[in-house]
Amino acid sequence: MKTGPAIALGVVAIAVIGFGAYMVDFDMSGETRLPDVDVSVEEGELPEVDAEVGSIETGTETETVEVPDVDVDVDTQEAEVEVPTIDVNPPEDDS
Repeated sequence: MKTGPAIALGVVAIAVIGFGAYMVDFDMSGETRLPDVDVSVEEGELPEVDAEVGSIETGTETETVEVPDVDVDVDTQEAEVEVPTIDVNPPEDDS
């Protein structure tokens, strides 16, 4: 997977999660109590790890390539068009 699309996907996921948190309002009534739990744990030991990693070197170099010479003449005019709109209304806080 290329880095650009992965970063874009991550940004979109964060935006969707943020938008979801912004659009939801929870009101809770009543008390909550966690159960009583007795836990007994003996200490453990992590294994020793020796890792050898490769290296990555980045840089640039100048190459001569053939590119097309494109001439574009565009006539423009103004026009009124309907464009989509969106209104975001989060729930009102009751407290």
